Amino acid sequence: MNNRSIAGVLSGFLVCFAFVDMPGISAQSGGNYKVDMNWAQVPGGVWDGSTSWITADGKGNVLVLVRVAPHFRLFSRDGKFVKAWGDAGLFDTAHSVTIDSQGFYWATDSTAHVVHKFSPDGRLLMSLGRKGVAGDNTSRDQFNQPNHVAIAPNGDIYVSDGYQNARIVHFSSKGEFVRIIGGVKGSQPGQLQLPHGVALDSQGRILVNDSDNKRISVFDKEGKFVETWPFPSRGGIVVTSDNTVYISDVNVGIVNIVKNGKLIDSVSTARSHGLGVDTDGSIYSSGASALTVMKITKAR
Repeated sequence: MNNRSIAGVLSGFLVCFAFVDMPGISAQSGGNYKVDMNWAQVPGGVWDGSTSWITADGKGNVLVLVRVAPHFRLFSRDGKFVKAWGDAGLFDTAHSVTIDSQGFYWATDSTAHVVHKFSPDGRLLMSLGRKGVAGDNTSRDQFNQPNHVAIAPNGDIYVSDGYQNARIVHFSSKGEFVRIIGGVKGSQPGQLQLPHGVALDSQGRILVNDSDNKRISVFDKEGKFVETWPFPSRGGIVVTSDNTVYISDVNVGIVNIVKNGKLIDSVSTARSHGLGVDTDGSIYSSGASALTVMKITKAR
């Protein structure tokens, strides 16, 4: 069976809402969302590598990060292919990509232990970390398999350094070290087991996908622990302008939609890893192991 056939079969079995077996939260099954796994008009008809991440720039473009070259694949909102770039050798393992408010691309290379900043035309502008050199939880300039980046309105950089370490590393917009958030493995309040994503809300609070603890850990803008929310989070996290939080999980296969720490909606998906939310309300997610990307919209 080819990839297109697999995607079609999976699409036929998708349900729009899933019940989540976690204390204190539930989701009503109601078919409020449509999951389109064939949205992207991929050149050649099938993806040629793992679709690790996906994000939207809010200006009509959707960017997919693929683990084989060309690593960056750009599409329009309606799924039309625009262009691709990113030669072989650029990444050891392309993991995630974030587009900041200025249109710069921030991509993590997990096994090379680095974070790269690219211009909109694909030029490398900055790198954080030391390629091929792993750091521990106390390091100020080295990571150990970083997996995601969030950029604050003032340009400050927050790196989720979580596959081996247990922290978020905060840098200035110039790449100068500011602080470590977390940094201690465990399940106690303020500890992190495996950070897999980071986002900022309108208060400057730092929201962390504490994936192995199956929760979101919330810190204030100074890095002090505030609270946790009980949601599976081995995926991406996005906060929209009204502080609605979208959280994907590759293991459960779900995108949870949260407001003020409470579940308001859930969408069942095909192993959601990367996550993006467009300004028109569309949700995009990458199903890495299924070699697909999904566009999730409100059902009419």
